[in-house]
Amino acid sequence: MDDAARDLIDAAVNNQPQSTVTVLSSLLAVEDAIGYIPPEAVEAVATRMDATINDVWAVATFYPNFRFEPPTEHRIEVCWGPSCHVMGATAIIAAAQDALGLSDEGDTPDGRATLRYNTCLGACAHAPVMAIDHHLAGRITPNNARDRIAATLAAEAAH
Repeated sequence: MDDAARDLIDAAVNNQPQSTVTVLSSLLAVEDAIGYIPPEAVEAVATRMDATINDVWAVATFYPNFRFEPPTEHRIEVCWGPSCHVMGATAIIAAAQDALGLSDEGDTPDGRATLRYNTCLGACAHAPVMAIDHHLAGRITPNNARDRIAATLAAEAAH
């Protein structure tokens, strides 16, 4: 890890604005700053909080949304909450997996995209819903899910 990344971790851990600083708030601050939780961040949080590395790892691994590897270029989320599920989220998930060459949620082998299933994207009236790089789209069909993912990856490749 380079010095710039270490500086970002130190700033995230040591300069939190809230009055109560916890292991969880520190991990969230690091992930906000650099996009994931590297081992160096776990050590920094443990030192700041006067906790053991095992205690910090216990918190970090309890929450499934923390990343421990650098983030990919694109994040694709498919809602599978009740409204989306009833309106066809299973087919949208299958289409997204197909478009990304995945058999489950996770990162593509080339590191270009991450697929996540989300319990609620907050747009139930537009179910089924997906988000690509935090841009919501509703009334998604399997075909336009594939098209949106392909367009996103093609645009990224063109840059």
